[in-house]
Order: sequence, then C-alpha cells, then structure tokens
Amino acid sequence: MKTVNPYSGMKITVMGLGLNGGGLESARYLAGRGALVTVTDTKDETALAPSIEALEGEKGISGKIRYCLGRHEMEDFTAADMVIKNPGVLPSSPYLSASKRIETDISLFLAAAPARLLAVTGSKGKSGTASALHWALVKARERGLVEGRAWLGGNITVSPLRFLDQTGEKDDVVLELSSWQLADLRLCGSQKSGNVPLKPRCAIITSIMRDHQDRYSRMEDYVNDKREIYRHQDTSDLTVASADDDWGKSFLEESPGRRLAFSAHPLAEEEAGGWLSGNGPGFVRLSPGAESFPAVPADPAVPGRHQKKNLLAAALALLDLGFAADNVRESLGSYPGIEHRLEMFHETPGNGAAPGAASLSIRFYNDSAATIPEAAAAAVEALAGDDGKKPLILVTGGTDKNLDYGPLAKAAAKAKAVILLTGTGSEKIVPLLTAGGVPFFGPFGDLEKAAACAIEKAGDLAKAGQGAKAGTVFVVLSPGCASFGMFKNEFDRGRRWKETVERLSLR
Repeated sequence: MKTVNPYSGMKITVMGLGLNGGGLESARYLAGRGALVTVTDTKDETALAPSIEALEGEKGISGKIRYCLGRHEMEDFTAADMVIKNPGVLPSSPYLSASKRIETDISLFLAAAPARLLAVTGSKGKSGTASALHWALVKARERGLVEGRAWLGGNITVSPLRFLDQTGEKDDVVLELSSWQLADLRLCGSQKSGNVPLKPRCAIITSIMRDHQDRYSRMEDYVNDKREIYRHQDTSDLTVASADDDWGKSFLEESPGRRLAFSAHPLAEEEAGGWLSGNGPGFVRLSPGAESFPAVPADPAVPGRHQKKNLLAAALALLDLGFAADNVRESLGSYPGIEHRLEMFHETPGNGAAPGAASLSIRFYNDSAATIPEAAAAAVEALAGDDGKKPLILVTGGTDKNLDYGPLAKAAAKAKAVILLTGTGSEKIVPLLTAGGVPFFGPFGDLEKAAACAIEKAGDLAKAGQGAKAGTVFVVLSPGCASFGMFKNEFDRGRRWKETVERLSLR
C-alpha cells in the first residue's frame, strides 16, 4: 500500500451521501485520512439516517464530518479542494461546473489500490458475470492455486473503498461498472490532477441493449461511455465482448488490448473466443485455429442459456489469467448465482430410488426478486427447459400489484407441481391454473407448510427417477408477486425461504 496521504487537511465535499455505499465510504475514507469533509445531499437527515448513523458510529471520525442536507450550497463546491461525485448526479450540474477538481469513490480507489484489476460492464448480465468471476477467483484461492484474496465491488452496491485498506499486491479486485461510473472516470481523467486511469487486466463487456435513454440523448452516447472500460488498455491486457451484436463487434475491433469474443453460436475457425454448443457445454478456442475445449459445463448450477453466456465470458478472462480449464469449468459450474435471483442455495443427493430407476438429486433455488409474472415465467423456462421435460416444482404467488398473471400461469404448466403462497395475487392465479388444467397445492399462509409440500413433491419425483436424463429435480421459489402480508419485503421472503428449506432438509 502507498503510505503517502494526499488528503490530510484538504477541504473535500462529498456530493450525494445516498444509502448504497459510495458516498458513505468516500466520506469515511477521506475523513479517516484527515480531510475536512462536508457531506451534502438533497435528501434530508431522516431519509439518510442509516448512512449518517454508520458514519457517526465510526471510530476516529465521529463528529468530524459537516453535513448540509436537504439542499446544496454553492460555497461547499467553490471552496472545496475536491468534490466527490455520486454517479446519479448529472455531469451538467452547475455545482460540478463550479468545482476545482472532481473525483469519485472509484477514482480514489484506482489511485491507491495495489491489486490486479478486472472490470465488467454491459447492459444486462454484468452483475452475474462479475459475481461469477469473483466466485471462481475465491475458489482458486481456497484450492491454494494462487495467493492473496479476491474482492468484488462497484455498481454491485459495494464501494471498493470499503475494502481498499485490506487489499494487497497479490489480490484480485473485480469491479462491476455502470455506464455512469465509467463516464465519471473519463470526467476525472480529463482534469490535470494526476488522475490514475482505469486499466483493467481483463475487461468484460456483456450484452448491450437500449437502457438509460432518459439520461442519454442517443444510444451512441450510452455505448461510448461503455468504451471507457478498455480505453487505456494495451496488449498486456484483455478485452472480452459479445460477437452476437454490432456493439460488441465494434468493441472487439476498437480495443487496444488483446481480444476474445463470446457467442451463443459457434465461432468461425479463424476467430478466438468461446461459444455455446446447443444445450451442451461452453467451448473455448484461445487462438485462431487452435483446438477447442469445454470451459463451462453443460449443466451449471445457475440455469438458463443467458446465464451460461455470462459464465462463458468469465471463463475467457480466467483462462487468459492462466487458470487451468478443469479448474475454471469446475468453479463456474458450482457458481450459485446472485442472492434472490435464481440463486442455487441447497442441494440434496439422490437416494432411495425405486427399483430400476435413477434417483435424482434435488436442487433448490431462491428467485424471490422475481416480483412480476414475466420474471417468474422466465425462471420456469430456465429450469424446466423449452419442452418442460426437466422436473420442476414451482413455489409461486403472493400479493397482487394489479398485474396480468397469464404468462406465469402458462409457464406453470411446465412444472410437475405448483405450490401457491397465500395472497391477492394467488387469488388471481388460481382460476387461471384451473382453466388451464394445471394442478396446484395451497395456497399456504405458512411458509414452512409450503416448503414442506415442495420438498415432499420433489422427493417423490427424485425417488421415482422422473426425468432422469436431467439428472436433477429443481425446486424454485419464484413468486411473480409482491411479498407484502407474509413478509417484510422480497429479500426477507428469500432469506426465510432459504432458512426454511435448509432446516427442513436436515430432518
């Protein structure tokens, strides 16, 4: 770690405290290094109470931060030596225009971090890809393949300043970066302040789709911010991007780093990268014309073809870092996903099969963040397959948000059993299931009873060896509804589902 402290005695304004960590961690980091910190936010102290309490409870900085809440005052910007910008603040803000120097929590991290850096951006899939990459790097260290530690931060709601003081030269840091964060880094780099540019050893860009067009006047402006992730790379670095869309192809053409493509379809012999083979494994060819090999298993713990593409992108980065294909394939195959989003959290081994039948394992998923019918339907498609032949138990339903449950009811027909949670949404689902001839159990107003029913039905399928070609019986909580009534929120619902399943499975 660098021992020079450039912030002692500086007047620094943190613009946007927020509740998700970036402003809080910036204030903590800078106040802890002797800066004279002012925190300003248009939200008042009641709305920001959790962040304020966290700062005031921090040993060594309590009482040392000045707050200007519910408004901004121009003097806090004109008199400051440095302003820390929140990504949500528009670059055109007059307060920023009046500032001498602008930084972000990410730029502060880049200026001081000694670790190797891997960065991920994109429109969809960036959180899953970054998390899978981090998972594999942690597993490599658990196996003793490399030294140091692996960290995950950025847009995934964990500011890297939170763990900066613990990082070392043998560590790996995975940063998920939004287009706004990348644009802010370019803004910081345009100043004559000795700014350290973003130069990741591996940069991954997932699928690009129309997004944030309320902030950008043109799609090209949005995509141009994404380009910042590889702008300062050289041939010692790697860029991984999709070959399935024109934006991804442009990234692969433009990056000054080495390039590997990933695709849902086989690549031409002269192309280096990875691709999916139908419902089989994800294959990789690291140089044009080289022999290909599987790097992502055919049946990873995280289901869905789109998820497998994310794992493929992570695999290309890991292989370029020097990890063996067998280790990469095993680590990514066991990646459980992000909490509450098709998160595989528990698996029971197969046993007690009927004579002549193959006993299946039972794999449990938490998809509590699926709060609309279409999201629950997507979970069914990912687990049961397009033909519905993979054995699935669906736990669904809850509180209505004045939505159309037709897509959920149609998808539910692919499940071997449907278990309903009580609620106004379930009251609308029941007649749709009945009309479609889809059998169901419940609704249950008690989660333990619903989970016990799901485990019983899954056990019956596993013992009978139904769908043995799939190798697994799947059980998923994917409500397609709000959580009000039975739970505090969808996260409480997901955590209680996991706890209940794990407890009942041990009986």
